[in-house]
Amino acid sequence: MSRSATISRTTGETDITVTLDLDGSGVVDVDTGVPFFDHMLSAFGRHGLFDLAVHAVGDIEVDAHHTVEDTGIVLGQAFARALGDKAGITRFADVAIPMDEALVMAAIDISGRGELFWDVPIAAMKVGSFDTELGHEFFAALARDAGCTLHLDELAGENAHHILEATFKAAGRALRLACELDPRVKGVPSTKGSL
Repeated sequence: MSRSATISRTTGETDITVTLDLDGSGVVDVDTGVPFFDHMLSAFGRHGLFDLAVHAVGDIEVDAHHTVEDTGIVLGQAFARALGDKAGITRFADVAIPMDEALVMAAIDISGRGELFWDVPIAAMKVGSFDTELGHEFFAALARDAGCTLHLDELAGENAHHILEATFKAAGRALRLACELDPRVKGVPSTKGSL
């Protein structure tokens, strides 16, 4: 059973294609025109062991907001499609990932109810030219369109680069664990019978 998806989305602000394989080996091919974001998506895919291709063209001459948020939308849609009816998945997962002085916890429930709960304070406004607030925008879009409840909490941290990188790695690893098939789970892991 293939658990993969390719989603394309074109608006007046962005043109994005994402290919995702949930059962990959962490092979990543990312080009969004936003170098720091490419670095973060690469960490997300590599540590989630997702085969991930993201190609985005956006109005980055304005700023990176539309490109980052819309990539979250398309990636979330790819997760939702690749998961299908969610039969046999682990569903819940949590991890705490250190990155030097930074420590970020990610907890996820692939619930069908997409919402982000974000407690990742970052003092710096930018990492290079990347607006740090865009981390929240990306994960809010991802959680909403993937249909998962995602908690991201900074437990420690000072360096904005380290905090954001730990956040992307933690989210990737938690999603990997939640998406994994559990041979003990029969059907959809819900007392309601659907997610």
